[in-house]
Amino acid sequence: MDTRHVKALSDCIDGLDLPAHVAGTDVEVSDPLGEDEIARTTRAVIRTLEQLNKELRQQRRFASDTSHELRNPIAGLRAELEQAQSHPDDVHLHETLHRALCVVDRLEAIISDLHLLSRVEGAVPYGRAPVDLAQLVKAEVSRRADRIPVQLRLVPGVYVKIVDIQIGRVLTNLLDNAQRHAERVVRVEVSRNGRTAELVVSDDGEGIAESDLERVFERYTRLNAGRRRDRSGTGLGLSIAREIAQAHDGTLHAGDSPIGGARFTLRLPLAALSGPNGAKRPDQRLC
Repeated sequence: MDTRHVKALSDCIDGLDLPAHVAGTDVEVSDPLGEDEIARTTRAVIRTLEQLNKELRQQRRFASDTSHELRNPIAGLRAELEQAQSHPDDVHLHETLHRALCVVDRLEAIISDLHLLSRVEGAVPYGRAPVDLAQLVKAEVSRRADRIPVQLRLVPGVYVKIVDIQIGRVLTNLLDNAQRHAERVVRVEVSRNGRTAELVVSDDGEGIAESDLERVFERYTRLNAGRRRDRSGTGLGLSIAREIAQAHDGTLHAGDSPIGGARFTLRLPLAALSGPNGAKRPDQRLC
């Protein structure tokens, strides 16, 4: 084996940010390795190790962020209860219990979202079936009691192969976000674009700055506008929505809405349905 290959692998492994070794730098292979089989294998191993390094750092940052998000409400709850214990005559029991239960509700919401995130992250959804996306939207919206009525613009017969509960959760998270920011309009659209199904949730709120269009999908990210309007969110909803979309071979992106606010677009592959002769074909409009 060419010594360049050995050195490149050694440098990459030395650069991994592992607990037992802190090198702290990402490795780039600067000298050419050639094009033979050994060189291609070397590059493949280096790419794998660099991806592992990136994921390890992300997991550590996530663990740190989670600790912070849980520690703050727990510290607030402890202070509230210690105050009640030390000065029972100065405490309004009903108000204290109400504040304590609000903290418990927030902790429960964070833990529930963390559990869901651990289940969908990198997992292949089990139990997929062809579902009419327009019908799923109608069913989910009918179960809600929103402050702003949801406008529906749905093309029927757009079938996708999904776990309907999970994609329903995506829609729920997007609608919760839209209702949090909207002034007067929340709109859901279902359509097809070539071989892709599109589900779009729009609002007429403040919108999202271009610099934040990707950051909103990072875990525990809550923009200032969202914090002002609703302090009960976990900061995990959009991250969960994107994880579910990717697990279904789809994408979820944010952008500007034509009605003035934010626009979230979920794209999923159309389901292959059986044609008249039994052959598989992409979904066609059934109306």
